[in-house]
Amino acid sequence: MEWREVVEHPSLKDLPFKIETNAEGYIMMVAAKNRHRLYQARINAWFEHHGQENRAMQECNIETSDGVKVADVVWGSVEFFKRNRDSDPYQESPEVVVEVISPSNSENARKRKMSLYFDRGANEDFYPLSTLRSTHTKKH
Repeated sequence: MEWREVVEHPSLKDLPFKIETNAEGYIMMVAAKNRHRLYQARINAWFEHHGQENRAMQECNIETSDGVKVADVVWGSVEFFKRNRDSDPYQESPEVVVEVISPSNSENARKRKMSLYFDRGANEDFYPLSTLRSTHTKKH
């Protein structure tokens, strides 16, 4: 399925899942707990408060070489949002990507997903843990 078909399909609206696609266009649904979404909201609010003119958003759709992935929270420059305006999904990644780590996230899956975002232009990633510790990587 193409991303446009996914977001416009009536049976996929208002689901309690994050929807992504893989390289073959198959739909993948990921359930997120309320605690996970609360962390997303807190991180987004922190970016909005400290981001000056730059912007943050939750559930950002990014086209990757492995389909459309949905980043938990992103922070992008004004220039990024001007370049990408109404694109959906974005064809490039905002500068900073945040994925809230859930117990079901494997280290390999996390690294693979971040590699996809780096390939699309992300410069940094953050992975807050449920203990409020975090890991941080800069693109090399």
